[in-house]
Amino acid sequence: MKIQILGTGCPKCKQLAENAALAVAAAGVACQIEKVTQIAEIMKFGVMLTPALALDGVVKCMGKVLTVDEIKELLR
Repeated sequence: MKIQILGTGCPKCKQLAENAALAVAAAGVACQIEKVTQIAEIMKFGVMLTPALALDGVVKCMGKVLTVDEIKELLR
């Protein structure tokens, strides 16, 4: 499983990445976390608002920082 954090590195993007790492640890799942910071790559996902989170290449949220619990729900 792969989580991609889409964002240019703003504080909200960093918070989403941190929440994702905490969620993966709490859920106890094997998961790779990748940060996508290049605008051209972010646009390939169809994302117009950052931060965004993609799970296995599918955008699950954009324009908001998901909580640890919300990310854990996505990992189920």
